[in-house]
Amino acid sequence: MARALGEVPADGDARAVWRALGDHGVLRGLYRDADTGGATADPARLGALLHAVDERGDNGVTLTVLVQAASALPLLTAGTTDACAGLRERVLDGRATLALAATDSAAPGSELTALGTEVRWDERTLHLNGGKRWVSGAGSADHFLVLARHRPGRHFTSFTWVLVPAAAAGVRIEPVDTGGLLASAALGHVRLDDVRLDVDHLIGRPGRAMASFARHMATERLAGAQWAVALLRRTLTATRRHLTARPAGEGTLWDNAAIRQDFAACLVRTEQLRALVETTVRTAGGTPGMSAAALLKAAVGQTADDVLGRCAQLQGADGMTAGGAHHVRAEAAVLGLGGGATELMLAHVADAADVLLDDPRPVP
Repeated sequence: MARALGEVPADGDARAVWRALGDHGVLRGLYRDADTGGATADPARLGALLHAVDERGDNGVTLTVLVQAASALPLLTAGTTDACAGLRERVLDGRATLALAATDSAAPGSELTALGTEVRWDERTLHLNGGKRWVSGAGSADHFLVLARHRPGRHFTSFTWVLVPAAAAGVRIEPVDTGGLLASAALGHVRLDDVRLDVDHLIGRPGRAMASFARHMATERLAGAQWAVALLRRTLTATRRHLTARPAGEGTLWDNAAIRQDFAACLVRTEQLRALVETTVRTAGGTPGMSAAALLKAAVGQTADDVLGRCAQLQGADGMTAGGAHHVRAEAAVLGLGGGATELMLAHVADAADVLLDDPRPVP
């Protein structure tokens, strides 16, 4: 993996990183049963991938790689048509990229069953209309995996996945102005106006979209926690480097006992999060279930901003520079939003409290 990423220029974008990973077989090695509809990322390999990509220091690139590796590509493997199978091979080889388009223009991200994007079809043609918001990689992806409803109502069987080429007629991509935050994630909104596609662009069986999404969303939440640990440790390393180099009195800021205690508290919280991630994976024997994944996601939301906020204070004015803790903290807010807001995750944890508290398995 180090060799693959070492070939990418320091300013290489998400497509360059993805291609390098494909060229060196990293993407194929990431999955169990990559050639079947049940493909899932191996948690240990996924964590190693995200740690290696995070070391490049470009959070937008890491976000784009995470969504593709943890969710989009595994969801694509459910498609058995020639269109899906052919694209899957190109994506695994790093020759094509995907973007997951789930959050809808007609509904909050927390209410996917209220989405307004619709797909209808006859024997040969799909007709797709609607809109998607906050799509990671919208401005760089070759294809979108679009979550759409094929019948009215909020029942979980009313939805399906559609594979949409970014260059298809009727697809319009609107870049999002984030003020420079996560710029390399190419975030955008996607309009779908009477997009017409062959029926082989349906991914999997109609009505199975929500079930498959829930399964792979657990993987994405685990991936988010793995990335959070890598990002926090990287920022803590930079913060300690700043403190040991900054003169203060007869020594450096690192010699101040109060500052050392504050730093140590941040390190303890980060290591607690890492321990929770590792314990969750071991206990589940792989990808965690939805309740455990929600617990992880909530822990990330509560930990990341607090630790990064304190690092920003410890770095002082230097934390305002490009790549400083203030900038990283602003970009890392996505960890508490994407894949489910922290408050929503806490509600899930409360709902699952009996299950979580009654778990008889000892901590490994």
